[in-house]
Formats: sequence, structure tokens, C-alpha cells
Amino acid sequence: MTTAVELPKAARFLIEQDYDAYTQEQHEVWAELVARRMPQIEEHAAQEYLDGLEYLSFPRDRLPRLSALSMKLQPRTGWNTTAVSGFMPGPAFFEMLAARRFPTTSWLRSRDSMEYTPEPDIFDDVFGHVHMHAHRVFADFLAHYGQVCVGIEDEAILERLGRVFWYTVEFGLIRQNGRNKIYGSGLISSNGECSNVIHGGCEVRAFVLDEVLRTPVKVDEMHHLLFAIESFDQIYEAMHTLEARIRSGSNLAA
Repeated sequence: MTTAVELPKAARFLIEQDYDAYTQEQHEVWAELVARRMPQIEEHAAQEYLDGLEYLSFPRDRLPRLSALSMKLQPRTGWNTTAVSGFMPGPAFFEMLAARRFPTTSWLRSRDSMEYTPEPDIFDDVFGHVHMHAHRVFADFLAHYGQVCVGIEDEAILERLGRVFWYTVEFGLIRQNGRNKIYGSGLISSNGECSNVIHGGCEVRAFVLDEVLRTPVKVDEMHHLLFAIESFDQIYEAMHTLEARIRSGSNLAA
């Protein structure tokens, strides 16, 4: 178990997943959520996401045990799926990413909220995020993002870096076999956001770092613009570019 010494900022948010507390109804809701998303995922998800899906072999008919996911992830990429109590402030969140500990909520939405929850639940975190952590380049990119952000106190710089996170980890696409494929968790876990992209309701441009930095995040409406990378090496290199700019004193918020 991760100790407070290893993660001093995040320690008070760390919990144990009480797996036995899940009800049969919750397991059935999980199974239904997965079943509803799989047709789009199988057709439109990035190959790297599908590879992670196969590698982790998470249960589709019942909620996953986070410890079982971590046992598969750690030997492959060093990542751990770590239960947390809920929303975390930036410093604690970045500290966990830097340590390759993904903050994962253990609660699950009710059947009345199948389409949307205002805060991420275990379906968003595991189904949406965790499978990409089995991809080594993406895993390194995400850890580096945390390592860069954890040492920054300038809110304007963090806001710009947050745009990179939003348009990659949360709502990223990748060009594969002449098509836009999804890998961002918000597209993976949401039928509405994914359908918006598939059916042409959202413009998709090539990922250009400076344009991404200039594009504000809007959380209260469907996306009208997203970005597609050519490979995961592209965002891995983008983080190194950003780190170099920050060290040189460049103003990302310009």
C-alpha cells in the first residue's frame, strides 16, 4: 500500500476499495454500462486502447477489483490503479500521476444516472482511462505530465498545461488507417461525446501543440473542436517540449 511518506499531498485522499460492499444491482449497472459502450468501442477506439482492453481482461459482468488491474499494469508500465475518496486538488492529483498512481474513484453511478454523472465514477476512471495505462509510450507521457505539473505553482501555466491534458488524456483522438480513432477517456466512456465525433458534429484538426495551447476548455457543451495525433510519440515529445519551454522561462499563457 502507498504510504503518506510517498504521497504526502495525496495521502488524505487514499482509501481501500471495499469490494464486498458492492451490491448485485451495482454489478448489473456496471455490466450494462460496458455492454452499451462496446459496439462503438470495438469500431472506433484506437488500437492501443483495444490492446489494453485485451491485456487487462477486466470483467464485463461485474465491477473490477483495482488491485487485480494494478497487478497486471505494474510489471508492464509501472502504473497502479489507486482508490481515492473523490475529487482531488491539483497538487495531490499531479503528485499521484508523477508516481504512476492513477487516482480512481470506487463509487458507481446509479441506474438513474446511466448517461451522465457530474463527477467521475469508477466506470469513467477504469473503463475510460486505465486501459491506456497498459501502453508504454502513453504511460510515460502521463507520468511525465504529472512530474512537470507537480513542480509548478503558476496558475496560468497550469491552465495551459491543463488544455494539453484535456485534448489528449480526456478527449484525444489518433489517426489510424485513414480514420480518426478515439482514446481519450471522455470519448471512450460517453456515448454522446463519441457520437458527436463519429457523426461529424465536431471538427477534428491535426494536433499542433501551439494551437492546443491556444484552445480554451469548455466543459458545459459538446465539443466543436478536437485534435488528432499521428502517434503517441507525438504527445510524449510534446511534453518534453513544454518542459523545456517552462525551464527557459517561456510564457505558455501568452
